[in-house]
Amino acid sequence: MRIFSFSLVSWLGPESPFMFVWIFNTIDAVLLTWCAALRKDAAYTLLNGFWILIGIIGIARAGGFIH
Repeated sequence: MRIFSFSLVSWLGPESPFMFVWIFNTIDAVLLTWCAALRKDAAYTLLNGFWILIGIIGIARAGGFIH
């Protein structure tokens, strides 16, 4: 999923749908966190939890909620 979204940004440059990319990547991180939690993989759960936080910040910035 992330390869697709980063490829989209690479191909489209400034015309990229940044909000879509942030939401897409955050959903990916949520799914991976859930899977890691089911497997009781603490390190991977923590890593993807971090990416969820980064995604929330990215969504807020892309949406103009924070500057």
